[in-house]
Amino acid sequence: MELSSFLQRFNEPETLKMAKLGRELRAKGIDVIDLSLGEPDFDTPAHIKEAAIKAINDNWSHYTPVPGYLDLREAVCTKLKRDNNLDYKPENIVVSTGAKQSLANAILALVDDGDEVLIPTPYWVTYSELVKIARGKVVEIKSTPQQHFKINAAQLEAAITPKTKLFMFSSPCNPSGAVYSKEELAALAEVFKKYPQIVILSDEIYEYINFVGKHESIAQFADLKDRVVVINGLSKGFAMTGWRLGYIAAHADIAKACEKVQGQFTSGTCSITQKAAVTALTTDLTPSFEMAKEFTRRRAKVLELVKDIPGVICPEPEGAFYIFPDVSYYYGKSDGETTVNNSGDFAMYILNTAHVSSVMGEAFGEPNCVRFSFANSMEKIEEGWSRIKAALAKLK
Repeated sequence: MELSSFLQRFNEPETLKMAKLGRELRAKGIDVIDLSLGEPDFDTPAHIKEAAIKAINDNWSHYTPVPGYLDLREAVCTKLKRDNNLDYKPENIVVSTGAKQSLANAILALVDDGDEVLIPTPYWVTYSELVKIARGKVVEIKSTPQQHFKINAAQLEAAITPKTKLFMFSSPCNPSGAVYSKEELAALAEVFKKYPQIVILSDEIYEYINFVGKHESIAQFADLKDRVVVINGLSKGFAMTGWRLGYIAAHADIAKACEKVQGQFTSGTCSITQKAAVTALTTDLTPSFEMAKEFTRRRAKVLELVKDIPGVICPEPEGAFYIFPDVSYYYGKSDGETTVNNSGDFAMYILNTAHVSSVMGEAFGEPNCVRFSFANSMEKIEEGWSRIKAALAKLK
């Protein structure tokens, strides 16, 4: 059977690929510790689940409007004003089946064949692949551990050409945990003011998991706001990965374009999830803050454990729940059977030798690094890093 050439434009997400490999080993009876997936190991808060149960009992079981129920879009506006001091109306909001779909909608609505899309490295694996699906050209702006994986204004300006259409980034960042301060965003904003053709896609899905202070959105700068597409959702901050709800806040023209795209792919998001989301966004955030406190504890433990491993360079993450260490010290080393030549080899060596799953850095645009999640129990984290240390000690 001959399949479409469309499938050749993009790759399977390495995050999902590594999770699949881990599951295959578990099926053989091997105890695999999962430090690969970006999923909180917490249950959805009780008051949100109760709202979903009520919605079922109240028969919210029919097709939903493509951009989302009006009360949910109003709740998103309330959240953005409360948490970010951003003023939006329901016409600026489109609710989707996860933030990934929100990203896809925006990219397909904005990027034409040959348009250049600037993406600072490291970046979430799906960014580059969605640009390829839209036939855009990915232009990477390289950052380093020494820069705490954040670009500066000079790097941004040097990357801009007449073909630049979109800039996309996340703060807090998946995979590095980098968080841009207001001052750092202001410096980037000054550059964007010179180039009115560029739209800024700001992925803020890890907003509540911040270890250094208040979350800052680049949409706060009045001169840029109409050109910013804010992406957010419920998966990370509310432990609602399986509920599948994300949203954008954008200029009404962009929102309408995203609604048009979504109308041909999925139409409206799950009715029950939407009703639960109203409760999540407008009521008690204590469970989210408590979850963030636990991630803070785990972050400290992981950084302590990594310091004991020779050759690993690990910047402290300022948000999200990952570390993204430089492991290139081990490239070229062997245990006598397996030689590690790159981050893919490193991740597979750790999986097959230590039975710990991670994600190779090439997928995130940083070939010297590997992503490890600390969205797992403290017990599993400690056991996992003990195994990793023992496995790496065999490489000479």
